[in-house]
Amino acid sequence: MKKYLAIFTGSKTSANAKKWDALAPEKRRELEKSGMLAWMDWAKKHEKITKDLGGPLGKTKRVSPTGVADINNEMSAFSVVEAESHEAAAKLFFNHPHFSIFPGDAVEIMEIMPIPTM
Repeated sequence: MKKYLAIFTGSKTSANAKKWDALAPEKRRELEKSGMLAWMDWAKKHEKITKDLGGPLGKTKRVSPTGVADINNEMSAFSVVEAESHEAAAKLFFNHPHFSIFPGDAVEIMEIMPIPTM
C-alpha cells in the first residue's frame, strides 16, 4: 500500500462559493451540519486506510530566499490515505462532501514518495 496526500481545494471567488455565500444563514448552518456529519461518515467508512484525517488549513506564509510573505492559495484542507494505486486513492474522494455538500472545488491526490536514500 502506498500513501497519498489529498489536498482539498476551493476558491472564495468560484461559482460554488458564490452560491454558498448567497444562501440564507440558517440554510448554510443546516448544510454545514449535514456536511460535517457526511464528512465524519466518510472518515468512518475509510478509517482503516486513513493514516491522517487531517483538517482545515489556515492562512499561508511562503518562505523563499527573499524572505517570508503572506499569500493566498486554494488549499483548504488535507488528509493522508493508503491505497493500492493512485487511481484507487483518487476514487476514494469521488462525491466527497467537500464538494457534494460544501462549496469546495476539488480534491487533488498525490503520492507521498519515499525519501531517497544515498
